[in-house]
Amino acid sequence: MEKLLFSAVVSSNFLVASVLFALISRAQRAPYMDEIFHVPQAQKYCQGKFSEWDPMITTLPGLYLVSTGIIKPVSWLLSWTGTVVCSTGMLRFINLLFNTGNLYLLYLLLCRIHQKDKATSAFQRIASALALASFPLLYFFSFLYYTDAGSTFFILFTYLMCLYGSHKIAACLGFCAFMFRQTNIIWIIFCAGNVVAQKMTEAWKTDLVKKKDEKTACIMHLTEEIKKVVQFLLAYVLSLKNMKALILLTWPYITLVSSAKWQQMSSTVL
Repeated sequence: MEKLLFSAVVSSNFLVASVLFALISRAQRAPYMDEIFHVPQAQKYCQGKFSEWDPMITTLPGLYLVSTGIIKPVSWLLSWTGTVVCSTGMLRFINLLFNTGNLYLLYLLLCRIHQKDKATSAFQRIASALALASFPLLYFFSFLYYTDAGSTFFILFTYLMCLYGSHKIAACLGFCAFMFRQTNIIWIIFCAGNVVAQKMTEAWKTDLVKKKDEKTACIMHLTEEIKKVVQFLLAYVLSLKNMKALILLTWPYITLVSSAKWQQMSSTVL
């Protein structure tokens, strides 16, 4: 029943978004605001001119590569030619697809995060996903050719794979998010931190179980509690076994962050 209801919500959301998209595109046919930079650059990529770059653009070419990768095969299959291929309207439609994908990913994330919370109903999960996907600052740019929708899509996908323990896939998706916006590297670090926090929480719980038979005071002072946590953290960090386990889990994220740092340093030098 929940899957059927969610499918209906996704379909309705796409229908409403399509109507709004048509109205906005009809009212504003020409590139709007920063689209005056994004649209011509994407059109150059559609024409195979990958060596040409507008120096006014500060983001990496992820949006243009994905757009070209979607539009060109579709145009070939449907025999589209001329100005319709990679037109402003068609490029904007890519973000409408990302908008639908964001709704789906948000729902999957909520299901994953609240999978053990029996108090959260199917209606709450679906309504929450719809509310988040309709967040005004994100929803508005779903009708324009900006990096917001695609950037959000790949970050949500990265976090979902991280929660499922597919860290190599998560890092690959994180690279895609980084190609949309360099600032997304912060979310890659967040995912790595989430992995580390999860492993340390598991170790902390194990440590508490081992010491459950030890006699402790009924009321522990704050300073004693802090001292206990610090001792645990030091013991955990100084353990080569623990550090090896963390590195084996987070190396995809470490590699991506290191590569991003190197790319930033190279750009600064150039």
